[in-house]
Order: sequence, then structure tokens, then C-alpha cells
Amino acid sequence: MPARRHTAQQRAIREALEHAGRPLSMAEIHQRAAQAVPTLSLRTAYRVVHRLLDDQDAVAVPVLGQPDRYEPAAVADRHHHHFRCEACDRVFDIAGCPGGLKRMLPEGFELAGHELTLWGRCAECA
Repeated sequence: MPARRHTAQQRAIREALEHAGRPLSMAEIHQRAAQAVPTLSLRTAYRVVHRLLDDQDAVAVPVLGQPDRYEPAAVADRHHHHFRCEACDRVFDIAGCPGGLKRMLPEGFELAGHELTLWGRCAECA
């Protein structure tokens, strides 16, 4: 399989994800990447993000009742959780884990994994 070209749009989207410091929505990715490439269309941003997902360079961050957010795979590889601000709708990474989840399981159940999303207001909106 031939190597993929790395276009200015792809570089801008990768950089938007890598420098954000938190999971981004498609609109946020598009907005940030379009600062570097003003002709970037939302459709192209979607296509590039889906390619990053296929190549396992990015991962989707599910948010209950909301469209997914996206973060670099290197960030997702470190176990962490998320916080969604109800005021500005941004999602932030939370380091660490509460642990002790197996104690919450009914007898005979086996825990395979977990996702934890907290919500409220971020420091900027509080």
C-alpha cells in the first residue's frame, strides 16, 4: 500500500488535536484547523478525522447524548476520564481514576472496563 500524502489540511487537523490539551468536537477541530488553512471545509475535516480514527492516530471520546469528541491516540492510551462543562459544552481530560469499582459489582460479575464522565461547570464558566 503506498504511503499517504500529508496535506496542509491533515497537518492542521493533527496539530489542532495535539495542541488542544482536551478532546475536541468536530466544530472545534474545524475552527482551529481553519486558522492555519482558511479554505478547509467541514466535510474535509470530517474525512481527515475519520482517516485518523481508521489509522488509530486518534480516538473518539463518547459523550452521553452528544456527538463524540476526538483526542490523539497517545492521550487515550493513558487511562483517564472526562469532564463536560454544561455551560460551554467543552470536554476536559481528568487524570486519575477513583478505583475500587469491582466492589460495586454484584456477586459473580466480572469487570472488563469502565468509562467515567463527570459534568458541571468548568473553572471558566463557574
